[in-house]
Amino acid sequence: MSAPEHRTAAGTPRTRRRGKGRGERLMVPEAEFTSYYGRPIIKPPVWKVPDVPAYLYLGGLAGVSAPLAALADLTGRPGLRRVGRVAAAGGATLSVGFLVHDLGRPERFLHMLRVLKVTSPLSVGSWILAPFGALSGATAVAEVLGVTPRLARASGLAAGALGPALTTYTAVLVADTAVPAWHEGFRELPFVFAGSAMASGGGAGLLARGDVTPARRVAVAGAVLELAATSVLERRIGFAAKAYRSGRAGAVLTGARVGTVVGALGALASGFVRGRPGRVLGAAAGLLLNAASAATRYGIFEAGMASARDPEYTVRPQRERLEARRAEDHPAGSDR
Repeated sequence: MSAPEHRTAAGTPRTRRRGKGRGERLMVPEAEFTSYYGRPIIKPPVWKVPDVPAYLYLGGLAGVSAPLAALADLTGRPGLRRVGRVAAAGGATLSVGFLVHDLGRPERFLHMLRVLKVTSPLSVGSWILAPFGALSGATAVAEVLGVTPRLARASGLAAGALGPALTTYTAVLVADTAVPAWHEGFRELPFVFAGSAMASGGGAGLLARGDVTPARRVAVAGAVLELAATSVLERRIGFAAKAYRSGRAGAVLTGARVGTVVGALGALASGFVRGRPGRVLGAAAGLLLNAASAATRYGIFEAGMASARDPEYTVRPQRERLEARRAEDHPAGSDR
């Protein structure tokens, strides 16, 4: 006796076998994840490229550069202090510029400062970014002009205190949405963003002259944290991890991981090479780490947008949660 068979949508018979001599008849066609009129189930964010990915990257760079500059000021590393202060001010200024361009009109950013809403990541982030930008800008001007060193130290320390919050609030901002790839990773994204920021800020510090030991340590530690947190994220979030591994986002993030690893190894090796070759190696590693950090932010952004456009990322996790809940309510072998 032949195994049971079923017909495809075209009417042709097809047999699915299980084991030896056994088959299974499909009564309905396999599900296709579609939505009404082919539209996404959720509305994708209207954020633009390169504005938002650049905003995410530059904020992280600035948020780590300011504490590094403050540390360098307190420990007598003028080269690292100068580069850190300039990087913090430049990153914050450009970050605000990209944000304002994405908003469309400058007054929209000012409107966000009228009220501090603690339940809104964007409102809290605006209140972090605005004073940080002012403090880091004043510190950088004093550094470049060589004036008011005491005031520069005070403003630099204040900017450094705000820096850590600046590195991670954007992760909370994107995770606090309905976008599946971002929302499912709400636990790990702050660590991914913090590690990426440390790699870029420490990498910028490697461009300085003199002793850059703190920057090297921060860069390597950040690279390790980013890679570890990304690995945990992709293992934990289930089907949503496909958005980070496939398509344009997958290709970009793969390249970013390679760049992060190579950059971290180069930064580590530069500490064992004396003189000009060591400085050149450290500078090259720092630039590579920054390129990888920017690619990481873009890859995460693109993964979220891809998951918002595809209904499967919304429907499948809902079905899996429903089936898991049913399994808990009616364990195998129990009376229904």
